[in-house]
Amino acid sequence: MESKSGQKGIWNWIDRIQGDKVIWMIVILLILYSTVAIFSSTSQLASESVSRLDIFMEQMGVIGAGLLIILFFYNFMKVGAIRFFSQFGFLASAVMLLMLVFNISTLEVNDSVRIIVIAGVQINVYEFVKIFMIVYLAWAIHAYKTDSFFIVNFLSARFPALSFLSKAYVKRIIYIHIPIIFVVLCILKGGFSSAMFIGVIMIATILIGGIPVKDIMVLASVGILAVGGSYSLYKISGGKIMSDRWETVERRIERFFHPEDVAELKPGTAEWREHLDEIRQPEGAKIAIKEGGLIGKGPGRSTQKYTVALIFSDYMYSFIIEEYGLLFGGIPLIILYVSLLARGSIIVRYCDNEFARTVIAGLTLVISAQAMMHMWINAGLWPLTGQTLPMISDGKISFIAFSIAFGILLSISKMAKQKVDQAAMESEPLVVKSDDEVREGLDDLDKFESK
Repeated sequence: MESKSGQKGIWNWIDRIQGDKVIWMIVILLILYSTVAIFSSTSQLASESVSRLDIFMEQMGVIGAGLLIILFFYNFMKVGAIRFFSQFGFLASAVMLLMLVFNISTLEVNDSVRIIVIAGVQINVYEFVKIFMIVYLAWAIHAYKTDSFFIVNFLSARFPALSFLSKAYVKRIIYIHIPIIFVVLCILKGGFSSAMFIGVIMIATILIGGIPVKDIMVLASVGILAVGGSYSLYKISGGKIMSDRWETVERRIERFFHPEDVAELKPGTAEWREHLDEIRQPEGAKIAIKEGGLIGKGPGRSTQKYTVALIFSDYMYSFIIEEYGLLFGGIPLIILYVSLLARGSIIVRYCDNEFARTVIAGLTLVISAQAMMHMWINAGLWPLTGQTLPMISDGKISFIAFSIAFGILLSISKMAKQKVDQAAMESEPLVVKSDDEVREGLDDLDKFESK
């Protein structure tokens, strides 16, 4: 009896959880995958002073901080509060990006400047910009549709010379177009693939939010011109302008389509070593997937983690398949990320708030899209871009950024669930009879029919 009572208590507790239970389950499973994968894949990070256990305990601290952030948003941040703070998302992104552009407290990692250091904490700017810009654009779309841009409305009403600010297309340019273009241009200096990925996600977000398609075409055209102009400057200058980024892009594309070129180089030369280093990781990732097969080698039995330097971050999906196989690692992860996108589309239908709908759609899209791109790269279907596997790959700031995203998702899903429950209550029968009343009615009916 006690066992049944305990089980009933657990199920009652689960039933009382507000918010989307599927998203809760996805978060928990992703964290579990991260826990076992980080412990097993970070052997190369260990040294005489730092053991694998130290790395694992540090990751546990990051996971704990991420869970606290999720619970904070889930319990205390209502939709109105999230919308209020979202309007500062572009400002926060702009400050961090300008610090990168002007090399203020920056740190170069893997030949790329993506990190700023504040009070000794290394912050991967692009990870936060993804999340901040999605929530900002959701706020901007909501403000545009409700005509609640306070500053331009005040200026256009107060100063006749600025009356043009009251026009709808001007508001879209100021609050939506310019921020997107600014962010993409700033990121383009430090990473072509990141600029393209974040730019496409931002455009998809405003398209989902209902911004006119002609605006999307304009932004896409500006993006193409910016990329084309940047590459033209690189070529015209003889590789002196933006050489660090475009050389990397050209090299990665060449290695992706022609990995066999290393055989034509003289062994032992600097060029041969450089070429070999660049193809070692993607080829090692594909070997890991092949060796993992259907059921995998088992926890801790990966061999490619000793040859693929960034297997714990850029090639985490390959590592998981090598140890757990497609059956227990590869396919379940695909299901989790696709399920997140599907649940997001369901939650959107129950949100009567424009901001909430756009945020849910944008955040589920960026998480799922980044996961899919990571998997394509690991499978050798796309050149290396440095996109990690959300909530699983090693990376403290990335985990914190996506924890904010999941916290927002769960907070808004809780609101949507409450509306669904309220609608269900309103649709219940106006007169509810007890079992005794129903039984008495059936007895009376039997007596009537027997006469």
